[in-house]
Amino acid sequence: MSDEFLIPDRDRSQAFTVRVGGASQSHVDLDDPLCLEFEYVQRIADVVDLWAPARQRLRVIHIGGAGMTLPRYVAATRPTSPQIVLEPDADLITQVRRDLPLPRNSGIKVREVDGRAGIVPMRDDFADVIISDAFSAGKVPAELGTVEYFAQLARVLNPTGVVLVNITDQGPFAYGRRVVAGLRQFFSQVAITSEPPILKGRRFGNLVLIAANTALPLGGLHAAGAKATFAYRVIAEHDLDRWVAGAAPFTDDDAEASPDLVSWMRQQR
Repeated sequence: MSDEFLIPDRDRSQAFTVRVGGASQSHVDLDDPLCLEFEYVQRIADVVDLWAPARQRLRVIHIGGAGMTLPRYVAATRPTSPQIVLEPDADLITQVRRDLPLPRNSGIKVREVDGRAGIVPMRDDFADVIISDAFSAGKVPAELGTVEYFAQLARVLNPTGVVLVNITDQGPFAYGRRVVAGLRQFFSQVAITSEPPILKGRRFGNLVLIAANTALPLGGLHAAGAKATFAYRVIAEHDLDRWVAGAAPFTDDDAEASPDLVSWMRQQR
């Protein structure tokens, strides 16, 4: 395929990076599903691990699949968990199934549909965890950052569940602040995790947004962030009020895609 391919890992014989449209989307180690090479993926895993006791079965929806690193991680750490992956790229799904096959009896079901179309028919209060990590041409699609989208996530999430949204941005975070403002329309508890250089506006990167209607495990996240290979910070509560600074949420009428990850990567070469 011209714009989707696997790059072998030089250090691990059964590990590969999945590149789509010029951007690295996933790192998968077939021998070790607990190996999480991308720092933002580790941050998402930290939240999942803190959210419920070890090995507790969780119903998880993944919006965006790529190499399905996180579904594999959940299947390994929480066996029998039913997981649904919404991924519209049929060619990518075919390649991953062929070259990076999912474990047998993994409980992972992949649906060839985009996030907005795939979430609408799902029943209320279905999911314990929803992970929105979808990119097209290096950008989070505009329709995956609006209040209408977040209303659907809030409907499908059960009252004690958690939503995780991965976006990319750079200071002064004109995009990210509006996405966070949208989440706050539906969730009483919202936090951001990212690396200090990104939060200080020194470079472009991933912001993992956490949203729920029950208390977030902030103490555990602060501890996990301090000991992570790539240390990260957590912004929540009054600090998040100041970070959002009155930004207006996106709606479907004025939606914007995130800043372009691929363009930024090319500028760094």
